[in-house]
Amino acid sequence: MTRSEKLACLREAIASARSEWLKREAKREELDRLRQQAHARLEELKKQLDLFDKVRVLLQTSSEYAREQAKQQMESLVTNALQYVFGSAFRFEIELSEHGGKPTAEFYVVTEWEGRTIRTKPQDARGGGVVDITSLALRVAMIETFRPRLDGPLILDEPGKHVSAEYVMPMVEFLKSAGEMFDRQIILVTHNPHLIEGADQAFHVRLQSGKTEVIPISRLDNGTG
Repeated sequence: MTRSEKLACLREAIASARSEWLKREAKREELDRLRQQAHARLEELKKQLDLFDKVRVLLQTSSEYAREQAKQQMESLVTNALQYVFGSAFRFEIELSEHGGKPTAEFYVVTEWEGRTIRTKPQDARGGGVVDITSLALRVAMIETFRPRLDGPLILDEPGKHVSAEYVMPMVEFLKSAGEMFDRQIILVTHNPHLIEGADQAFHVRLQSGKTEVIPISRLDNGTG
């Protein structure tokens, strides 16, 4: 084999190795992205489970009458949210029972499908949207059901992050109706442009030259931001 042939073989081997490295690097980056997504979703689910646990504790420490009243109010509000967003086939139920002499609470999303009644725990319901709407409505219910009532706005960070695009506007309409019903301002912090469509006021917050700027969305739309 001549020197030029050896160099050609070497170049070919280097090119092949580089191609293989690029493929593996792309695969590694994709796996890392999926890992980060899974970790973020796990953290969200932990927060939602923590919310369910807080509701359980509040129900457990209430008197029997107050517990039943709170149960009915929370069932009604969460059912309204689910039906507002997903349709009349959905409802929310809280099952109260005693375990070891202490009251316990379990949460269920109930759907009617082809003549059958299906009861599932929110975190096991189809798609991430159902558990997102359930936990969102429970947050509203916790603030409005238990006394003394807390004043001030309700601030929601990335609400309905896993709700399908077709259900985003119904979710916004539910939040608006809840805000009007309870006379409470609701502030959404989001990267989802669809959520601002139903807002009374919207602002873009950005970091510019080391300073935080708050810009009304109307200024951005006019191209003057």
